Amino acid sequence: MSLHRTEARHWWRDAVIYQVYVRSFLDSTGDGIGDLAGVRAGLPYLKKLGVDGIWLSPFYPSPQHDHGYDVADYCDVDPTFGDLAEFDLLVKAARRLGVRVLLDIVPNHCSSEHPWFREALAAGPGSAARARFHFADGRGPDGSEPPNNWHAMFGGPAWSRVTEADGRPGQWYLHMFTPEQPDWNWRDPEVPAEFERILRFWLDRGVDGFRIDVAAGLFKHPELPDSPDPEADARTRDSVNPLAWNQPEVHEVWRHWRAICEDYTARDGRERLLVGEVSVPTAREHARYVRADELHQAFFFDLLSAPWDADAFRKVVSEAMQDIAGTGSTVTWVLNNHDQVRTVTRYGEPATEGSGLGAARARAAALLMLALPGAAYIYQGEELGLPEVVDLPDDVLTDPIFRRTGSRARIRDGCRVPLPWSGQASPFGFTSGVEGAKPWLPQPEWFAEHATDRALADTRSFWHLYRDGLQLRASLPQLGEGSLRWLDTPPGVLAFVRGDDLVCAVNFGTAPVPAPVSGTPLLSSGPCPAGVLPGSTAAWWISDL
Repeated sequence: MSLHRTEARHWWRDAVIYQVYVRSFLDSTGDGIGDLAGVRAGLPYLKKLGVDGIWLSPFYPSPQHDHGYDVADYCDVDPTFGDLAEFDLLVKAARRLGVRVLLDIVPNHCSSEHPWFREALAAGPGSAARARFHFADGRGPDGSEPPNNWHAMFGGPAWSRVTEADGRPGQWYLHMFTPEQPDWNWRDPEVPAEFERILRFWLDRGVDGFRIDVAAGLFKHPELPDSPDPEADARTRDSVNPLAWNQPEVHEVWRHWRAICEDYTARDGRERLLVGEVSVPTAREHARYVRADELHQAFFFDLLSAPWDADAFRKVVSEAMQDIAGTGSTVTWVLNNHDQVRTVTRYGEPATEGSGLGAARARAAALLMLALPGAAYIYQGEELGLPEVVDLPDDVLTDPIFRRTGSRARIRDGCRVPLPWSGQASPFGFTSGVEGAKPWLPQPEWFAEHATDRALADTRSFWHLYRDGLQLRASLPQLGEGSLRWLDTPPGVLAFVRGDDLVCAVNFGTAPVPAPVSGTPLLSSGPCPAGVLPGSTAAWWISDL
């Protein structure tokens, strides 16, 4: 197998993108909150890791009711994170290093402090300003009941009633997440026109594309009827309500956005990317979003949600390869993101330890993902083997799910604790320059075991596994492209061939089994002697099977 990867115009097809949760990455000012200058300072670290690009969580002006996913101004930078000049410096620095930059765009909803929503509140019923959102009269003789029975994903009704200019209770507005995040009405022509302006604003500043939040959203059933299962979204914390998500009209939006990106690509040959957060029931429906004239990519969450089981993983991979890769796109694999329990913990790891069964499984899953055809997205801190922080005190929790429900069962703060960079005590190099500065979420003492400086020095660390896997992936021609061929294996083991000669095998059990290939592995997630595949271990070989 040749050890040179040819440069392809469609760079995104097998790209590995690192998700930067900006407020938790690196703080340059000492206020305890990560910022764009911190991201710029961390670019050499990410280049050394070997990623192709970064996806930045929202940094726009926002009251931060949902940590920036409640956007008040889509074309500026919140002072907490810097300013447009700092953003431009970040893009230029990334370009010099060959690291592409994707922005997180939020088209389903905005902040209740967005100027257009404030205008809608002031304008009153029947106004053009209210038509940009979903305002409706309430039910009942005095309009005191919501227009329908939908519930918000983060808990509670999906409708809030406003007080009109004359002081009387008035109409209701729709918010599928929180009252501070009113949903846009994409049937109003001003909304798509405004988002085209926003896309072009950032494309003109040099970004390489967009991660699209709630990409199966935007349109609601035009009659806003009652749902047969109104609490499904809140119960599953997923886009389940068929009347509020995955409406057919959304595909025309992605065709238009794709045409905008193609226009910029035609100007300079630098391909821009659209990757969608698409949560739909089946891989077949998922595939509709990545047809040739729609999104380039859409996150395939089934691998993330699969239990640690060989049959479950094989089913997920096979369905993705059949339905998604069949469109001509490539599958976009993820194991974690800012909304999910960290991989080490999800696979069974006690939260205060960094070794053991959960860590071994997380290491094996990482090698499996990097060997699969398609693209891969890595959430910050996964390369450090960070477990979830599960014992944050109630008084520091900021997740709106906790504020609205009082339940800790699905809160997301535990995976958003600021990264440890160096040292033996908090703030672990995350924030510096100000004596006594504290990260916005407290870091546990055991973060010292996962600090970046320690990971870089230990060749057995998660960081080196990811770096070695990324280097090998980049050196093997078109590893992210093509198909795979399953090999016959014992129960609890998956093995497949990529191309002509790369074999990846994963032992999902705890007992060792004979390796499917003789000889020493090219790379393994743990100690792996020739001829043996230990439990909870993945390995790559070069073989002519």
